[in-house]
Amino acid sequence: MDRGRTGNGDRGRPSSSYTGEVPAQTLAQTLGELALSLQAEEDLGATLDAMVRAAVETIPGAQYAGLTVLRGTRTVDVRAASDELVHRVDRVQNETGQGPCLDAALQQQTVRVPDLAADDRWPDFTSTALAMGVRSVLSFQLYVLHDNLGALTLYATQPNAFDDQSEQVGLLFAAHAAVAMAGAQQRDDMNTAVATRDLIGQAKGILMERYRLTADQAFTLLVRASRNTNTKLTQVARTVAETGQFLERTVDAAPGTRHRSRRGSIPL
Repeated sequence: MDRGRTGNGDRGRPSSSYTGEVPAQTLAQTLGELALSLQAEEDLGATLDAMVRAAVETIPGAQYAGLTVLRGTRTVDVRAASDELVHRVDRVQNETGQGPCLDAALQQQTVRVPDLAADDRWPDFTSTALAMGVRSVLSFQLYVLHDNLGALTLYATQPNAFDDQSEQVGLLFAAHAAVAMAGAQQRDDMNTAVATRDLIGQAKGILMERYRLTADQAFTLLVRASRNTNTKLTQVARTVAETGQFLERTVDAAPGTRHRSRRGSIPL
């Protein structure tokens, strides 16, 4: 058996093990309902949790599911998992630097493992995963245009748990999930940016009123405090906005300032 080819396929395409089809109408209905349910989630974390639950419910043979994102060249972070087993298995992949999830994410391939006990592609990973009870694995790369997001990986404790129907449903599921994941990440980034801007604006307003600074001077003061105290700018701004407290020694050093607060201050 050619281990280099078994279970692998081109990006966005089934693995070489795939030979069949599934009912298009049923699958279309399922994925349509999935898209609506994911769109209704409030934030990135909720979206990812909904994805792994839906993967187990939707993809034939799946007992456990995990969503991982790439960090570096041979490391994955679990962002959502249906069970603690998924976290344990992915820790093994990170420790050994090998495994089906890494191959799917890094080599842009679908990886289908009928039985880990009969597969020799990842010897260090396989022995530990088998001891955990994992026998079948099906892993899909998650990607959108110009962006590799990571992988969706399914596990089962029985050999040969995943068939052609599992792979076909999983491929389409992964495509929908990647779009939903990218959209949720974009919304999350936007919400974070807006919240950060508002927080800094509040802190600037406090400093402008208290020390009679311009907006530019107040911002410079926040940046300087961040650097001098080795604290993130957002944390400095949050402290000012929530407590109204600031370092007077930093105020004295602010360009163009002539007034000091008569109120006490506590170091950040």
